[in-house]
Amino acid sequence: MYLGIDVGSVSTDAVLLNNRKEIIAFSVVKSGFDHKAAIDEVSSNICEKAQIERTQIKSSVSTGYGRRNVTKADKVITEISCHAMGIHFLSPDIRMVIDIGGQDSKVIRVSESGYAETFYMNDKCAAGTGRFLEVMAHAIGIDINDLGSIALTAKKVEPISSICTVFAESEVISKIAEGKPKENIIAGIHKAIGERLMGMVASIGVKKPVALTGGVAKNKCIVSVLSKSLGESVYCPDEPQIVGALGAAIFAMDYFNSKTIT
Repeated sequence: MYLGIDVGSVSTDAVLLNNRKEIIAFSVVKSGFDHKAAIDEVSSNICEKAQIERTQIKSSVSTGYGRRNVTKADKVITEISCHAMGIHFLSPDIRMVIDIGGQDSKVIRVSESGYAETFYMNDKCAAGTGRFLEVMAHAIGIDINDLGSIALTAKKVEPISSICTVFAESEVISKIAEGKPKENIIAGIHKAIGERLMGMVASIGVKKPVALTGGVAKNKCIVSVLSKSLGESVYCPDEPQIVGALGAAIFAMDYFNSKTIT
């Protein structure tokens, strides 16, 4: 058994693989304030789901924002490498992955063998992240999980000119006060995120096919906006949040096998 743990700013994810590279179990929990508690919880969940003891895990790799808090990991690898390898495992033809996390977003070009060729990360601003959507949902007064479905009902896109979260929030509140339809405003929010992400894609050069990962990949309107901008359908895994952890688990297997051979 090989374990990958991705400690993100919002969620901590884990994937367990067997010798045949089959996903035996996965778990997603909130990272919260105490990363080590989240790591313990997700590790326990994995062992319980797989009905194994922790000692049966031959190797583990940690990745993500809080990866160095996984004290029992055999190796620490960046989330850039792990997302590239994870998406390659799920769909080997993918050549670019857009990962939208809670506090950052990143665009990664993927080689034919599943390694990151180059990347661009937005980690200094909330624009184009899950946090941006969270702030907008709060300003409008709806559940963040309903944003995508409501946006898809819009008859018109109400433009949001600012990509800064603070200014965009003020702009949204002003449009609400003007009586603009809620669904049109939400569509405008999604369009603004799409434009921000496409700007990141352009900075390193688009390479198709493209995949979308992270919790925001569950938002159907974001998927639609990016697909239209790229001119082709964006691939979304069934469980977009665990791609980084999956890549980490693959690296854990490779690390154990290389160590055994040598």
